[in-house]
Amino acid sequence: MELRQLRYFLVVADELHFGRAAERLHITQPPLTVAVRKLERELGVQLFDRTTRRVTLTAAGQAFKERIQAAVSDIDDAAGDVADVAAGKSGKIRVGFVSSASYTTVPEAIRAFRQQCPRIDLVLNPLTSGEQIEQLLDGNLDLGLIRDPGDIPGLNLELLSTEDLVVVLPDTHHLAAAKEIRPQDLEGEPMILFPYRLMPGYVTRVLRLFDALRTPPIVVQQAIHQETVLGLVAAGLGISVLPESVQRFQMPGVTTRRFAGRPQTELHMAHVFGHSPAVDDFILCLKGEIPT
Repeated sequence: MELRQLRYFLVVADELHFGRAAERLHITQPPLTVAVRKLERELGVQLFDRTTRRVTLTAAGQAFKERIQAAVSDIDDAAGDVADVAAGKSGKIRVGFVSSASYTTVPEAIRAFRQQCPRIDLVLNPLTSGEQIEQLLDGNLDLGLIRDPGDIPGLNLELLSTEDLVVVLPDTHHLAAAKEIRPQDLEGEPMILFPYRLMPGYVTRVLRLFDALRTPPIVVQQAIHQETVLGLVAAGLGISVLPESVQRFQMPGVTTRRFAGRPQTELHMAHVFGHSPAVDDFILCLKGEIPT
């Protein structure tokens, strides 16, 4: 039994006329008649009563029509859904992002994407760079926004934005009034930083700023989220170095100062090769472009 036979049967059952059914199907009548007779032989029942004047459904034909209409409709819907997913018109994409991206790139991209692609389910996961890399390689994320990744085999990386690094200080710190801060000004200072395994590229970039010092800042506390880092700085546990966008997060007791030489951090998009068109559309939104 073929799906084509079922479609032919349903059209004939709807028209109750082989000639009109053939016209709707854009075929000639003889192959339509052959297909219906073959279906009846396979089922072992007569589906239509045929006379020279009219065609009617038998009781078996009516019961068969009622059973297969929904099935064929479901198959058509499934085929359409699959085509829409392949074309990036529906489905789901899973996006990870570092917390700093939630102040800058992510909110506007989400608004634009939901407006342009309302049938795509956008699943957002705030994760560190290390967590995203692991989940991307394991197939649990479709797209990641990670900081200072370096080269990662198996992932396609594209620079999205750069921003200055700033020194974050308790507002009672003796350097809080300085216009800018040099690395040597922070010699031996207690510092709060992310765990290396979760933000390896970013931590490396920050620590390299102090390579020339005899006594670089000492990491006395680690925290995963920027908000936690700010809270620890406000409590006077140490200083930190964060992306400039952290200034959008108002934390009492904290001040930020420009770093001499204006070192920068990079935000990259990361995804596996062979991703879906929906991921391409979200990438366009991240870039401030409109998907077609």
